[in-house]
Amino acid sequence: MFCFQCEQTAGGKGCTGKAGVCGKQDTTANLQDELTGSLIGLARFVSKTAPTETTDRLMMEGLFTTITNVNFNDETLRQQIAELHQDEKVDMNTIWTADEDIRSLKSLILFGIRGMAAYAYHAYVLGYTDKDVNSFFYKAMNAIGEDSYGMDELLPLVLETGEVNLKCMALLDQANTATYGTPTPVTVPLTVEKGPFIVISGHDLHDLKQLLEQTEGKGINIYTHGEMLPAHGYPELKKYPHLKGNFGTAWQNQQKEFIDIPAPVLFTTNCLMPVKDSYRDRVFTTAVVSYPEMVHIDDNKDFTPVIEKALALGGYPEDTEFTGINGGKTVTTGFAHGTVLSVADKVVEAVKSGDIKHFFLVGGCDGAKPGRNYYTDFVKQTPDDSIILTLACGKYRFNDLDLGEIGGLPRIMDMGQCNDAYSAIKVAVALAEAFDCGVNDLPLTLVLSWYEQKAVCILLTLLHLGIRNILLGPTLPAFVSPNVLHYLVDNYALTPISTPEEDLKRILS
Repeated sequence: MFCFQCEQTAGGKGCTGKAGVCGKQDTTANLQDELTGSLIGLARFVSKTAPTETTDRLMMEGLFTTITNVNFNDETLRQQIAELHQDEKVDMNTIWTADEDIRSLKSLILFGIRGMAAYAYHAYVLGYTDKDVNSFFYKAMNAIGEDSYGMDELLPLVLETGEVNLKCMALLDQANTATYGTPTPVTVPLTVEKGPFIVISGHDLHDLKQLLEQTEGKGINIYTHGEMLPAHGYPELKKYPHLKGNFGTAWQNQQKEFIDIPAPVLFTTNCLMPVKDSYRDRVFTTAVVSYPEMVHIDDNKDFTPVIEKALALGGYPEDTEFTGINGGKTVTTGFAHGTVLSVADKVVEAVKSGDIKHFFLVGGCDGAKPGRNYYTDFVKQTPDDSIILTLACGKYRFNDLDLGEIGGLPRIMDMGQCNDAYSAIKVAVALAEAFDCGVNDLPLTLVLSWYEQKAVCILLTLLHLGIRNILLGPTLPAFVSPNVLHYLVDNYALTPISTPEEDLKRILS
């Protein structure tokens, strides 16, 4: 096997041999490569005929499946490959062994559209699609499989990936808010009440809504986990009284946090880790998530097996108190662009009066690799006259901190899931318009943590928008070649993190 698409890749170069650092076996990784090669074949087929709703779905699901921590199941991968019916397949080894700059650019495109496909899929299940987004998947896959393409053809396509992802995030934002309402701020407890409960992880609000409907009146409480936390801010979801709170922290802690949990856990998207024997009988998957020997809930979304397991396990005998990694007993969420822009006049006035001197967007993926305490320390050391916007699961490093308020606004504002980078972009653009300047002229610094492919497509979107001076960590991607990195540094001042003290001194000087 060869894989270097995530931040934890072995030696900072690539996972080879029998298994990857993520726990994926070589057979699984090779099947994912075969699936990707078949998707290139699908793109070539569509270029000669025409796309259909079926080919669009196959492309989205196939790309989504190959994101890190989604699918560990060889059987389901073989089924997807068979469903594609592609005789024309590309051997991905020809791409992984290509000239390093070509490989780097193709990797940026491929990993970017894998993340974008997840967002497109979430919108799709809510009935929202975009022709341009779907068409770009075929265009990008054709380019990845094209041997004759060089830097001149691939570099513009890297930036176009970011451009199309912006449209895709806007589509998902529209789908979520039209279906579930505009998020509003809410304080979410970390205590689990006594009695039966279910933990739901991932990103798919559609799955959560159906689970809430099916558990209504059954005496079962629902707790979010990981990237599902922002669901508490949506009016059409938080109206269910048995949506009680949040369990656990970020995805990489699940093997410790689930070890003796007296409840089932439903994984709706990525963030699944190899399942330990101590809780193997309590894990359920749905959609494109799959793990060998785990009960999978198919597209009919009948969650009866999950409900029965919750009732059988019974939950905790008494209310059980948990805390975040900094000891906090609650977290907040719901500060999407609808909320922040509704008080834009207060924000602008606070900046003009000097009460707010700087904005930091500190967010992205969390992970297990050492060095991520940087983000906790960075937030703790930010000045009292600054606002911290955050999103995605990286916020679990600090979202239980109480840093106070400025003019009635909390200093930490959770804008939502990784796809809600769209909210941060909307807010930044609105502030730039209010102060009649460019986004790069705002007192705003982006401090991003990356782990997997959704972070890649968001970074490409920020680059497409021309945003400079982004701090990225905890390490730079292994798939970015020295020449490509040099281009990003020269053109966008993309900078690796150093220490919180040094970075803050430089930012605020």
